[in-house]
Amino acid sequence: MGQPPVKGTEPPFPHGLCTFTSTGKEEQPFLKATEAQLAWHTGAGYLDHMWFGGAFKDYKRLRIRVYADGEIVPSIDMDLGLGVGVGFQDPAAPWGNRFVGVTGEPSGIYFNHRIPYSRSIRVTAELPPGVPRDTFLWWIIRGLENGQLQVCGFPLPQTARLKLHKVIDREVQPLEEFDLAKVAGAGLLFQVTMAAQSSNFEFLEGQMRAHFGPKTRRDTKPQFLSSGLEDYFLGTYYFNRGLYHLPQAGLTHKDEATSSFSAYRYHDEDPVVFRDGFRLTCRCGERRGEKTFGTTGHPQPTKYTRYSWVYELSGAV
Repeated sequence: MGQPPVKGTEPPFPHGLCTFTSTGKEEQPFLKATEAQLAWHTGAGYLDHMWFGGAFKDYKRLRIRVYADGEIVPSIDMDLGLGVGVGFQDPAAPWGNRFVGVTGEPSGIYFNHRIPYSRSIRVTAELPPGVPRDTFLWWIIRGLENGQLQVCGFPLPQTARLKLHKVIDREVQPLEEFDLAKVAGAGLLFQVTMAAQSSNFEFLEGQMRAHFGPKTRRDTKPQFLSSGLEDYFLGTYYFNRGLYHLPQAGLTHKDEATSSFSAYRYHDEDPVVFRDGFRLTCRCGERRGEKTFGTTGHPQPTKYTRYSWVYELSGAV
């Protein structure tokens, strides 16, 4: 029989576990391609950190794409600002939490989302329209090779995928319910970010809804994730106390003159888990019986941009 290892001689980390990093310091990556490659790594593991810096116009509209396992269409395709929940390029800084933050203006946005892959991972960037291609960019992209993925306290298989579901500049009519994400199979909702604008704030009466199961039709009974839109982001009274940036949720922009706001919400402490299909919806305002909620009871057409981040366990590569 083999002898047990001498106490204190066991390896401190699992076999094969190691960190990889890609950085750029005052680079001009867009001279070679419109969609510039910032990082590429083979193997299995997950990204766990991205940071981007620059001083160009519309910095928060830098477009970041993440391709897992040779994808043609990326799992994640986001504008930098709304990726962390900042709409309308609001300049508020510094603020941050364990997942995202904005440390300066116009530059310094970070993500600590865990983005898994089984064979390879590639990260690219594309400048906003009208920005010269000789623009300088700084970046840090880091990951953990052969790491065991855990999200919201759950161990997830390496074949799980973090997918970004998007609604871009969609005008929704009063009391209309609309989809934010629709997913088959199993998974969990991780994050929602939103930017919306109307002619009054009564669209904030709308409740977030989760439809579970394979028959996620509009006539199925939902579970309500909030009693109003502002309280889904843990606010109250139409965000009457202004901006806040908390670990679980935050209000990153509010403008009374344009009836606009942007915000983020994480579900790491209160997981929304599904086993056989999931549909996430919202409503433009809210009605119960004959009562339409709000100061006047007249929500107006509203334009929404929304990002829903979902870890999907079925149909993964």
